Amino acid sequence: MKHFITVQHTQSVHHTNGMVGSWTDWDLSQLGRQQADNIGRNLVDYTGGAPFVLYSSDLKRAAQTAEAIGRHLGLTPILRQELRERNLGKCCGKSVQWLRENLECPEKTVDDRLFSDGESRRDAWNRLLPFFNEIMENDEENILIVSHGDLLSIFNAMFLGLPVESLNTCEMSGLAGGVSRMFVDDNGKRFIKRMGDLSFVK
Repeated sequence: MKHFITVQHTQSVHHTNGMVGSWTDWDLSQLGRQQADNIGRNLVDYTGGAPFVLYSSDLKRAAQTAEAIGRHLGLTPILRQELRERNLGKCCGKSVQWLRENLECPEKTVDDRLFSDGESRRDAWNRLLPFFNEIMENDEENILIVSHGDLLSIFNAMFLGLPVESLNTCEMSGLAGGVSRMFVDDNGKRFIKRMGDLSFVK
């Protein structure tokens, strides 16, 4: 059986200043740092001392969340670019208001790019897929992943075996600091037992 815990990074500076997240490399806010520490402390009991491997996006807000969690669990995060948030291209470093006023293509399908130099959701799916296959096929039994909202919504669909096109009509997303638990049983059946639980940040 494989056991996965995913964590959406905690409050970042861009959640408070009206700026775009994406590949802009924001730090956690002071509240976000406390939330990440709380998640790590609460995961100590939740994981029951089982040995985990900790993977994280290499963007600061996720890596800092992972580092705080890792301090409590005795784990060093393995940083992976595949776990980065979706790249929105030229709006990185700009405000959300700028994004809205300069949008090049409304996003209606997984193949649409908000900006021509950014990623579509299919692009982000294809970027994540080799990493997903790697962790599904390796010998690691307990895996903890820290990433971003849009990327984790893609991960959730991928985990359930849905096609990328399912993201045209449905989505499973959460909020900053949300913790999800999922596992694959010995028959290969996949379960999501907890989704975006915010109780861990308290």
